[in-house]
Amino acid sequence: MPPNSAAREGELSPVTRERRENSLWLTEEQTSGLSLSLRVSETVFAKKTQYQDILIVDTTEYGRTLVLDGAIQLTERDEFCYSEMMAHVPLCSHPSPLRVLIVGGGDGAILREVLRHPYIDRCTLIDIDKDVTAASEKYLPFASVALKDPRADVRHMDALAYLKTTNERFDVVIVDSTDPVDFAAGLFQSPFYADIKRILKKDGIMTELAESPFSDTALMKQAIQQMRTVFPIVKMYWGAVPTYPSGMWTYGVASLAPDPALPVRRVEGTRYYSQKIHGASFVLPPFLSDLIE
Repeated sequence: MPPNSAAREGELSPVTRERRENSLWLTEEQTSGLSLSLRVSETVFAKKTQYQDILIVDTTEYGRTLVLDGAIQLTERDEFCYSEMMAHVPLCSHPSPLRVLIVGGGDGAILREVLRHPYIDRCTLIDIDKDVTAASEKYLPFASVALKDPRADVRHMDALAYLKTTNERFDVVIVDSTDPVDFAAGLFQSPFYADIKRILKKDGIMTELAESPFSDTALMKQAIQQMRTVFPIVKMYWGAVPTYPSGMWTYGVASLAPDPALPVRRVEGTRYYSQKIHGASFVLPPFLSDLIE
């Protein structure tokens, strides 16, 4: 742990750490043959919860960084690339999105983007680990700024169980999950998508991260293929997220009626998303089209 560390709770996350030239580095093993390393200036928070290891560090290149079970979830410098594309593509292509559900996303970054839209009546966020939300509120203000918004309905419970039992209905569902292992197992599979379809209104849209076409090809293909067994309209879009595996990130979007590739509304204050980016993100390189077809 570097000097002046503010970490005081629990054990350090089992992230690969090594010292180089008297400095501390955070290394995420993104695949068996690929790693991303960031120089750490300070360890801010570390805790082992019932569900996962939480680590928050300050890095010299990407600023404050949230790591769960050794995987980078967001950094202060580039999280807007991911958060904006997850939120605004489905919201801007829906004719009248009033109620939104976020599955996961306990740090609040996607919630922040959803609530940029003034017409949203309520956004329900369900994340199983309350400690992620608490840590974000204390240490990640750039992400958690909307958690106290009166339109935010934050619940800490098992989202998979909620989807099977709730009578609530939503216009848009955004799945901001961790990798589909352990408590998140069952994601990227048709029963999960069927549960989402059940709680969508007649013109509903859902979107979900679909991983990297280079480092997680099988998971990406599985997500799109399984969506197609449930939804009448399924498309893929993509964008850049520098600290995610390979830097090229894909998203699966499924719709009951609207074309998710056609934006019908605008949003203010974004740094990555725009109406032009919206349309362009659905133009897939030939290799990516071949993979999912």
